[in-house]
Amino acid sequence: MYRILILLSASICCGFGLNILVIFPHSGKSHFMAFEPFFKTLAKRGHNMTVISYFPQKDPIKNYRDVSLQNPNIDTGAINLEQVPHSRSKHYNGSHFISSFAEMDCPRGLQSENLVKFVQENHKFDVILTEVFNTNCFMGLVKKYQAPFIGLSSCVILPWVPDWLGSPYHPAYIPVIFMDYSDHMSFIERLENTLMYFYTRLVFKYKMEIPGNELSKKYLGEDLLENGNIMYNISLFLSNSHFTLNLPRPLVPADIEVGGIHLGTPKPLPSNIEKWVNESKEGAIFFSLGSLVKGDTFPKDKVNAFLKAFKRLPQRVMWKWENETMEGKPDNVMIQKWLPQLDVLCHPNVKLFISHGGLLGTIEAVHCGVPIVFIPQFGDQHTNAKAIQSVGGGMVLRIEDITEDAVYKVLTKVLSPDFRQQAKELSERFRDRPLPPLETAIYWVEYVARHKGAPHMRTAAVNMPFYKYYLLDVAATLFLAFSLFIYVLYLAVNFILQKVFRLRSGKVKKA
Repeated sequence: MYRILILLSASICCGFGLNILVIFPHSGKSHFMAFEPFFKTLAKRGHNMTVISYFPQKDPIKNYRDVSLQNPNIDTGAINLEQVPHSRSKHYNGSHFISSFAEMDCPRGLQSENLVKFVQENHKFDVILTEVFNTNCFMGLVKKYQAPFIGLSSCVILPWVPDWLGSPYHPAYIPVIFMDYSDHMSFIERLENTLMYFYTRLVFKYKMEIPGNELSKKYLGEDLLENGNIMYNISLFLSNSHFTLNLPRPLVPADIEVGGIHLGTPKPLPSNIEKWVNESKEGAIFFSLGSLVKGDTFPKDKVNAFLKAFKRLPQRVMWKWENETMEGKPDNVMIQKWLPQLDVLCHPNVKLFISHGGLLGTIEAVHCGVPIVFIPQFGDQHTNAKAIQSVGGGMVLRIEDITEDAVYKVLTKVLSPDFRQQAKELSERFRDRPLPPLETAIYWVEYVARHKGAPHMRTAAVNMPFYKYYLLDVAATLFLAFSLFIYVLYLAVNFILQKVFRLRSGKVKKA
């Protein structure tokens, strides 16, 4: 009843449909999937949604207009694991990796025929929702329509975002998203994390921000850095994260965590999968590398290691596998090209999730109380895996360490009752909130619209000069004052000592 009253009061306060523009320029499907239910729910509540993305709806939705950036001649499909490096360098190349997507998505998106037609139309929007990830090239639309804008992130906040919000970001305990650290780091880890923090910011500036601005000027006629960087005008930031699983950090009022915003109500499983899971007396294991990674590109020797380990287990295994066949597959393994992930994870007989560490699957497993074995590959997957391991929800298995015995050892450990209990306790903490994440996000979007951008939520740290934010001027003043005090003290002591020595010297001569 409490939640219903809050929603009713918000509806009375905003008893009109807002015109909302959504800008999602990244072609990664999982990013869009994180917020798609949010956009649909806003449309169902009477707001007029215009969504610019690579993922138009298959069936028309009331109050929901797609401006599709899709091009049938361009592949926005999955990643081949054989092309992913497995050395330490992949952590250092993380920011370059995501910038390469921007280099593809920006030109082809900005030249999209549908977008060009849309820009030529006359529009007025009350609020703009835009993904903040690897480029600012579409931010010219925000400048063009002069509406308050809210940033969206399908992952934890990126190192270059906190400055725009005036939010603290301390590399001593906040791991850079591309690293494999928790919030408790050794000296060497803190040193590496600090260097990575400054390095990734430089990569963003010179490989994403400045090139993105040039593309905005070229295709949209808007200079994003003229009269100050437009990103400092951001009203609010909604991130698909939560302190229970992504580790706690300080947040300003305009930085809102809505981890699990995509979660819906689990549905019954298809009959064949339901039968397979229910008939597994010792429970079932779910193996999926998500929507972005092709499971059947997993290195053959690693696949064989898993198959041999699975054969030694009493549990049945469901493996998301894009190929029709799997050589050497034991009888307790089922392969499927597609599996309803949330529905599978929330089935009471599913005991373990083997994942690459994508945030959507991680959140779903935590929500359902299922422990996870992580095989992280790139991007935020290492950070997600390390964070969950540090709070007792799973274990990390590096792909270079995969052998039959290593797999068997990790699986048996995470399948233990103690691990399952820890996963259930983590799930309880994650679910324990005043409002569900979807309703929280909707409330804040309408709040920003009601209060004309909500500038009162912005701290004075936003766009504050570096020397002011870190009190370098204050430190310099205190240092000079202390130095002056020491110097005056030195002169005073020297003067007194000279007087004393002269006085003694005079007495000696008289004697």
